[in-house]
Amino acid sequence: MAGPAAASETAAADTPRPASAAAERPAPFPAAAGRASETPSAGPAAVEPSRSPALPALRVPRLRGRLHAADLGLLINTADPYSLAVGAHYIAARSLRPEQVLRVSLPLRSTLSGEEFEALRQRIASRFGPPGEGRVQALALAWQQPYAVGCASITGALALGPQAVDCAQTCAATLASPYFNSASTRPAAELGLRPAMLLAAPDEAAARALIDRGVAADGRLGLRGAPPVQLALLRSGDARRDVRSALYPPAGPMRGLPLDVVQAPADPPPELPRVLIAQMGLAQLPALDKLHFVPGALADHLTSWGGALDGHHGQSTALAWIAAGATASHGTVSEPCNHVQKFPHPQLLLLHYLQGATAIEAYWKSVAWPGQSLFIGEPLAAPYARR
Repeated sequence: MAGPAAASETAAADTPRPASAAAERPAPFPAAAGRASETPSAGPAAVEPSRSPALPALRVPRLRGRLHAADLGLLINTADPYSLAVGAHYIAARSLRPEQVLRVSLPLRSTLSGEEFEALRQRIASRFGPPGEGRVQALALAWQQPYAVGCASITGALALGPQAVDCAQTCAATLASPYFNSASTRPAAELGLRPAMLLAAPDEAAARALIDRGVAADGRLGLRGAPPVQLALLRSGDARRDVRSALYPPAGPMRGLPLDVVQAPADPPPELPRVLIAQMGLAQLPALDKLHFVPGALADHLTSWGGALDGHHGQSTALAWIAAGATASHGTVSEPCNHVQKFPHPQLLLLHYLQGATAIEAYWKSVAWPGQSLFIGEPLAAPYARR
């Protein structure tokens, strides 16, 4: 992983921002001590990690509602047996209506061309209307591949457009998301974007189990008398990939909630029951069997190619977290360098999820620059939703 040791929020100054971005929200990132040379083709840069100041107090907007099954559009690739089977299971699990389902035929490869993506985008607009029209506020994609459009993730491209990432400068700041740390529960209607998530798992059986975990999670946590869940924030010792540790909340019980924050080494991870969120920075994940995830758990690692689901870069992908029992995950599909804005913010991910947000909402609202971000999992899982 090349690039800045800890990117500054001020690096976004040269990045085009949608006019609807909520500029009044406080910047949740510490300032960086400097930038490293950008050498994405040369392997990890030998950089001095920044010395971040104390983490600022964070505010997140109060959420009034969340996405529901009726707000979701499901895409099924008719050329992909996995997609047909997983899509059918999801329709039944979330009781989706026929008008919420779009069947398309896509090539079975990792990356769509610009022309193929534009044809897909037009099919989506024809079926569900352009963002801002119709009921569909978010998309679930029932496949493992394609996961990219050029250097952008397919989830990022569907929301922000493939131009969100410049392939000549993938280590640069990318398009800022107006959905980041937002109070919106109607992102298409209010912000003009539809967040998307892949129903991706290692195989069909794992995908069905993933979907069932998501459904089982709804409204199951935060109940009076329930045992605490764990927030596992783990350090690898790799300064480039540990940059999010400056954003970790303090270890110990979280006041007023049955939730314990655990900070520990990542390799090997500690034995932890009832893990709600796990985050670390490693290229190769250790054995994850000591992390016992609750239904609805979110887990990800900061590395360059966690979203390249075919694994051809030799790094662990987000699929490893799904295989270990997580319900949603995140990874990048092109060399992002280690800008913290391109990865889920630990506190924002947690604080939105605790308010009853769905997995797709919590993950999307925790990433400031999501053009390279691939979000995978069961999008509607909401363990803290009010029943």
